[in-house]
Amino acid sequence: MENNLRVGIAGAGAIAFGAAAFLEQSGHSPVLWSPSGERTKRLAAGEPLIATGAVEGTFHPGVAQSAEALVADADVILIALPGYGHKHVFDAIAPHIRSDQAVIISSHASFGALYLSKLLAARGITVPIVAWGTTATTGRQPSLVEASVNTVRSKIDLCTVPESRASEGLALCQRLFGDRFVERDGLLAIALSNLNPQNHMGIALCNMTRMEHGETWSQGFNVTPNVGRLLEALDRERLAIAEALGLSVRTIFEHFHLSFHVPQDTVSAMNQKMHEEGRGGTGPATADSRYVTEDVPYGLLMTVKLGEMTECDASLHRSGVEIFSAMYGRNFFAENELLGALALDSMTLDDLKTLCREGYRAQTVPA
Repeated sequence: MENNLRVGIAGAGAIAFGAAAFLEQSGHSPVLWSPSGERTKRLAAGEPLIATGAVEGTFHPGVAQSAEALVADADVILIALPGYGHKHVFDAIAPHIRSDQAVIISSHASFGALYLSKLLAARGITVPIVAWGTTATTGRQPSLVEASVNTVRSKIDLCTVPESRASEGLALCQRLFGDRFVERDGLLAIALSNLNPQNHMGIALCNMTRMEHGETWSQGFNVTPNVGRLLEALDRERLAIAEALGLSVRTIFEHFHLSFHVPQDTVSAMNQKMHEEGRGGTGPATADSRYVTEDVPYGLLMTVKLGEMTECDASLHRSGVEIFSAMYGRNFFAENELLGALALDSMTLDDLKTLCREGYRAQTVPA
């Protein structure tokens, strides 16, 4: 690979736009692919991408018209869209991935790295699949040619499947995004490192009427002491599951401190500090938000499943899935396509641990 890497980005939302701006600013060549084709039309017509906030500038990322085109010209593929779109994208890119490429999942959800490994193994291919515990940037997308980047995270947890490619995966991420990565002990640790689902559960549950009324409201300011205590209680369930698995993961206090550069304090106090500094963010202005539609089936549910497998209490997480299912008139327990495709319910914990270390074994494909 050359110093300038060609990065095919599957996705065209706020995270994908923020990543594209960051990568181009760093001297790489990002190319965006919108699975629907709608979100990149203006960029494809020649309009520039305008980034403001933690990344500033005018950028000109490429646009791919298909999954095949995205993969064909890329050194590395970055998955940067909500978890409910991961299976569709994996199905689309897997037939075209080559053994000299790598895939980064930003951020990892519901053992998606194992699903992609399974698809590639059926083709006799193994590549480094790097799973991030969170995204490199946070922000909003004011329009289809704008990225408002709230922050570039100083620390990002990662692992690589299979573990034998770990040094390769870490070096690649450092080359693209700089020295901000912390290697965790495998995919199970990464599965328990994404705090968005539990945090978004408390924020959305306690501010649902604001979301439904389409209000403009400060997210940080509305993580009040009671909301903060709920987030801390959810975190204790997640940490207990990690401990049962013998894993070390970041606490919610460390998460806010390292991601948003505020002194460690209670969760509410840290959010109030972010708000005071103008970095509290804006809460969702619709009930059709990834805080629920992505994070409940692809985040909370996965933690519930790991709680069952480790015989740890995850009653608050389960209650979240049940309450949001009742509120939305949907069965969020049945909406996770990745866990079903992996048949997680039929796996033993030892089976899952082995797959998380090694991935699926590449099958010999007849010539």
